[in-house]
Amino acid sequence: MIDGVIFDKDGTLFDFRRSWGGWAETLLQTLARDAQHATVMARAIGYDMPTKTFAPDSPVIAATAADIAAALAPHLPGQTEAGIAQQINAAAAHAVMVPAVPLRPLLESLRASGLRIGLATNDTEVPARAHLAAHDLTELFDFIAGYDSGHGAKPGPGMCLAFARQTGLNPARIAMVGDSLHDLHAGRAAGMVCIAVLTGIATEDDLAPHADVVLPDIGALTGWLARHAA
Repeated sequence: MIDGVIFDKDGTLFDFRRSWGGWAETLLQTLARDAQHATVMARAIGYDMPTKTFAPDSPVIAATAADIAAALAPHLPGQTEAGIAQQINAAAAHAVMVPAVPLRPLLESLRASGLRIGLATNDTEVPARAHLAAHDLTELFDFIAGYDSGHGAKPGPGMCLAFARQTGLNPARIAMVGDSLHDLHAGRAAGMVCIAVLTGIATEDDLAPHADVVLPDIGALTGWLARHAA
């Protein structure tokens, strides 16, 4: 029986490629001296500008703004990693997120069935809340945390366990839903059911060994939950 669901954000609630490609382009244009400099920095964060795609090991996929800043810092002499991270977060807050599926009907359905709902993202909390608010979703979440919210970053279990504590739920009866190994490792370390989705960059072969089930997207979650309960 599942009593709660904690979602990753990027690549799970929102389609990763369609959402974060535009952010990468905007950020690189802001930071770069010229086109060649932008290409060098794009390579540093695992983003291919001509094809607008991310490499599987890109820090943008599952790491934090601090990690992305660390990758860019060698190419931005005179700027601190903290300052670069601030620019990353500012650009992230205005990034246009493309839902992986119609989100409000799905989340309303989950809540109507009695489930508690949380968000655990390696984004910072302020941009995460901005992205939810832009799609009129904030009040549907019982818990919202970024890596800077005081619970640590994934793959650590801190955000997942904080959701369990806040809601009073047994972690074994919570599903962690995400598109990356960071998500699945965090959920597993918290003792949760781990559900992978394929709306990020990782493939089914990447995720399946670490997940209890792999779904095409979170739209398939309600059907899986019904079968699981039965």
